[in-house]
Amino acid sequence: MAKKGKGNRIQVILECTEHKDSGMPGTSRYYTEKNRKNTPARMELKKYNPILRKYTLHKEIK
Repeated sequence: MAKKGKGNRIQVILECTEHKDSGMPGTSRYYTEKNRKNTPARMELKKYNPILRKYTLHKEIK
């Protein structure tokens, strides 16, 4: 039987931090999930930005 109620896993959006400063149009965003009990703070991951063509820091946004 499935567990009822609010789960610990939530969907978050990661947005590139360097893209806004570059002046290029568009944005680089990734959607992922995190466990809110294990990682209560905002996530920061290095992900590939296809517009800038390099790996950049992506931070969680609301």
